Amino acid sequence: MEIKKSLEGNHLTLSLVGELNTESAPTFEAVIKSSLIGINTLTLDMKDLTYLTSAGLRILLVAQKIMKGQGEMKICHVNDDVKEVFFLTGFNNVLNIED
Repeated sequence: MEIKKSLEGNHLTLSLVGELNTESAPTFEAVIKSSLIGINTLTLDMKDLTYLTSAGLRILLVAQKIMKGQGEMKICHVNDDVKEVFFLTGFNNVLNIED
């Protein structure tokens, strides 16, 4: 998986490309934990994310917990396959998912 960063003031956008799975989740977690200092808005752009496993869902919860204490997190441009994972797991009720 590739993670592209875009920072504008205190707004960080992370664009995820490829698969967020057991193999890539530790890298994503490291990026999350090291990148959110001083950030009050986190946008996760999932336009090019093709696959998401429970390991990836766990990291999304980590990010949500961090951002809840310092601002907001939103997820955008989710494709139908990943959106189905969110709905099947109930994460659509926990995460702020925008079209």
